[in-house]
Amino acid sequence: MSIFGKIFSKKPLSPEEVKEKNNKFIKKMGVSCNDVLPCIEAACDTKLKDLDSICKRAVASLISIQLAIEIRNGKEYEEAKAFYLDLLNRFGVENELLDIEKRLFENEYEQRDIVNVIWTYECYWSLVWALGLVETSDFKVPNEICDCGKALSLVAKSGGFDNFKNKTALRKKEEIVEMLDLYYRYHWACVEDSINRKANIAALRPEVVVERRRGLEWLVSEITDWNEISLNT
Repeated sequence: MSIFGKIFSKKPLSPEEVKEKNNKFIKKMGVSCNDVLPCIEAACDTKLKDLDSICKRAVASLISIQLAIEIRNGKEYEEAKAFYLDLLNRFGVENELLDIEKRLFENEYEQRDIVNVIWTYECYWSLVWALGLVETSDFKVPNEICDCGKALSLVAKSGGFDNFKNKTALRKKEEIVEMLDLYYRYHWACVEDSINRKANIAALRPEVVVERRRGLEWLVSEITDWNEISLNT
């Protein structure tokens, strides 16, 4: 077979190969690894949400996050609400809100809703990574929160939904599934550490791990509301 044939006929990694690759990476980081943790579903058996849905969820979540931040910071509610409702309408995502986000805009929220929505910055970060707007080097090792300034500018500087969508380049399903497998294994170590303190999580931020995994799981799930996705380890 010619060199071109070898390059273009390269088969995706099997679930077992993905597991082995990620386990090696985790061990090199000094993070505890469970060698018997199951493989996740193969990319060929996984259905990825479509580009339009991913872009709409990203924009709607980011705008909701900004409202939550304004509420937390004591901004006058009606003024903040009117501003971000206008943004939702300008980007055409007013019908894309999750229940928890709707509660913010309907003034029916609890304090925990504010905190939980702000943490979805990391779910959003997973989406914009999958959309090719964030480098893998800024996503693969969750040892600090996302770059909030960059996260905000990706949408704010686009000026509208179509401009935002046109900037994206959705990553291959195989790449997304491989990253999801890695975060699944990170999450196991974080849960194990929280339960019996015997696991080593090195510099991983557990909250970041959980929320980014939630975003990645949403990408390959039929569930619309990422708060309803099971994150078992």
